[in-house]
Amino acid sequence: MRRRGLIAGALALSAVALTGCGLQPVTSYVPPVGPGSITPLDGAEGVDLTITSKNFTEQLLLGKIAVIAGTAAGFDVTDLSNVPGSQPARELLLSGQADVLWEYTGTAWLTYLGQAEAITDQNEMWQAVYDVDIENGVTWGEPAPMNNTYAMAVRTEAVAELGGISTMSELAALPVEARTFCVESEFNSRPDGLNPMLAHYGMERGAADSVPDGNVGIYDTGAIYSATDDGACNFGEVFTTDGRIDALDLTVLTDDLSFFPAYNVAPVFFTETIDAYPGLEEIFAQISPKLTDEVLRGMNREVDVDGEEPADVAYAWMVDEGFITDPAE
Repeated sequence: MRRRGLIAGALALSAVALTGCGLQPVTSYVPPVGPGSITPLDGAEGVDLTITSKNFTEQLLLGKIAVIAGTAAGFDVTDLSNVPGSQPARELLLSGQADVLWEYTGTAWLTYLGQAEAITDQNEMWQAVYDVDIENGVTWGEPAPMNNTYAMAVRTEAVAELGGISTMSELAALPVEARTFCVESEFNSRPDGLNPMLAHYGMERGAADSVPDGNVGIYDTGAIYSATDDGACNFGEVFTTDGRIDALDLTVLTDDLSFFPAYNVAPVFFTETIDAYPGLEEIFAQISPKLTDEVLRGMNREVDVDGEEPADVAYAWMVDEGFITDPAE
């Protein structure tokens, strides 16, 4: 395969410098990999494969899963995970400096591809980004069930007090004083955020008989989960795969009228790479169906709440699913 660009070279040099001191970057560490359902591809031996990811917990986990999968497939893997920001990670893939990136359909559609209207149907969203992005030299692999989109969550102990609420459409039937919300400032003002969400479900922001402004509290993103759990509001804005949902025993309301855009994750490949090694896409097609909201919430929780390393959590999951084996066992 082609040689990598300056970013990859700089990272490699820094890795060598650290190794010379008996250390290695945390982001490049993965335990030894033994064969499982993923076996070496013909022609992969000695071939460079570069994996990238963004720099938040879920992306680090997905990046490590990709690194482990590529290693089990027999490639010489370069780990370029933990890239600060969505656009830089995307540019690595577009330029061919990276071969694989787990990406979210909604992010690609609305941010990278500049589309104004969101798509809520998950299959339609994936097909839309596939059809456009193939022209950019990248190919979307099979999407996972996990859909890391916005949601409203309620502390589980309050569900019965609120009439057994389980869906977003039931919000409009609650008394006005019960329609209290904790949201971040961006969601409070964005064109696909709180106000249009309320309108979609038959409520009006600022109306005294619907959702008065005093019913809305603005919080930092990380504080919303604990504020909702503490009862500062009944309904908090969350991301559906966040580990704090389980850790704080929050219940996610079903978006039954399909307001929120689809944000399914899928492996995205530099097209030249899978043209040369089509078996790589097939390997990731084994992994994608296993990545559900519940699975990612569990792994995110292990990192964010329990303090585990992303590489160790990803590795244990890959072993449990039979994709690889632990050669030490």
